[in-house]
Amino acid sequence: MASVEPPTPADPAGDRDTIPAYQRREQIQRLVGERGFVRVRELREAFGVSGVTARADLDLLESAGSLQRVHGGAVPVASAGGRPQRESSFEEALASSVLPKQQIGALAASLVTSGQSVILDVGTTTLAVARALLARTELTDVVIITNGLSIALALEPAIPRFTVIVTGGSLRPLQHSLVEPLARTVLSQVHADLAFIGCNGVAADHGVTNINLPEAGVKTLMLAAATRAVVVADGSKLGQVHLGQVGPLAAFDTLVTDAAADEAALAPLREAGLTVLQPE
Repeated sequence: MASVEPPTPADPAGDRDTIPAYQRREQIQRLVGERGFVRVRELREAFGVSGVTARADLDLLESAGSLQRVHGGAVPVASAGGRPQRESSFEEALASSVLPKQQIGALAASLVTSGQSVILDVGTTTLAVARALLARTELTDVVIITNGLSIALALEPAIPRFTVIVTGGSLRPLQHSLVEPLARTVLSQVHADLAFIGCNGVAADHGVTNINLPEAGVKTLMLAAATRAVVVADGSKLGQVHLGQVGPLAAFDTLVTDAAADEAALAPLREAGLTVLQPE
């Protein structure tokens, strides 16, 4: 008579124990490296483990120096020089430079008047602009066009004072952004008074650049769809140059940056004709 194996006892944390823990952690490390950001929820679904186990795996891998924990998940570790080796996730960027972004958001939002149409690029700095616009309760009849899902959701309480239009397109989970295909369809049919565009670098000789090519392409479309373009960037991005060019410095009217931005980095931008706005 064939033997029957006893059932595996249910794990109190709800894990299915489909693969050994060390193999699961190796796969988690590989996923983080490939995707740039992995959520706890994704690990639960992929490996059939509980949230407790997924977080414990991430904590252990962080202790071993294999990844870096951020809110909601994990990202690859930074390079020896302290700069990320890859594009930062939205959540990682949201947790950094909070005060400078709030300063930039408030100052940029002050440029908007009732009745205007505004393009808001994806990113945590432009999210700060969105939140500052929301706080300006005197603003009415403002149309905001965005490719950022987080921005659209942040602006939802302002409806019907604001009309919020989402571009559509293919979703990039790392930034919760919508890119090509289809983003061009909306942006080619609108013309806004103002475009607030985020970036990874602003330099006098290379203009405004971004680390990710699909998002750089959408930013270029936004630039073409606005009468006036404003680049929003904290001081750490000044003088930096990255892979995807958004546009030359001459295509932008204004830079809004934070109060602590280095004057030595701002000087060549001013000399190139860019108007620079900083909080007092």
